[in-house]
Amino acid sequence: MFTPTQADVRRFFCEVQAKFQSGQAMEAIEIIASQWITEHPEYHTDLRSVDEALARDYSVEAGRSNPFLHLSMHLSISEQCSIDQPAGIRQAVELLGARRDSLHAAHHEVMDCLGQMLWESQRSGRPPDGQAYIDAVRRRATRDSL
Repeated sequence: MFTPTQADVRRFFCEVQAKFQSGQAMEAIEIIASQWITEHPEYHTDLRSVDEALARDYSVEAGRSNPFLHLSMHLSISEQCSIDQPAGIRQAVELLGARRDSLHAAHHEVMDCLGQMLWESQRSGRPPDGQAYIDAVRRRATRDSL
């Protein structure tokens, strides 16, 4: 299992942004990451310098959302959907995206479900419950609004 460090993740997204801006060739995962970066222009300044990104504090106490965590969650959800793992996540996300008329908005809702599943897993000491995760996404997809 690939377990990148915080520094690895920050370098990755900064390098993707630099490649995208300079028109360099990118690997498939970098193309997907660049699409999510494009959806979030508010993070472009954070991706400008690897050194600054490595030094910056994005703790809750700092009062700012962590763009690297946010983009990583978009990328994770995209990967989950591409391989349909956990089984059924692709359909659930597509349904939510159609219901919200926006894949981006759907991803933001799925992030809440993903975060909840991970929190529950850490709190309980049990493995993540993929079925509970999919069920939470499906519930959001079948109700009118948040």
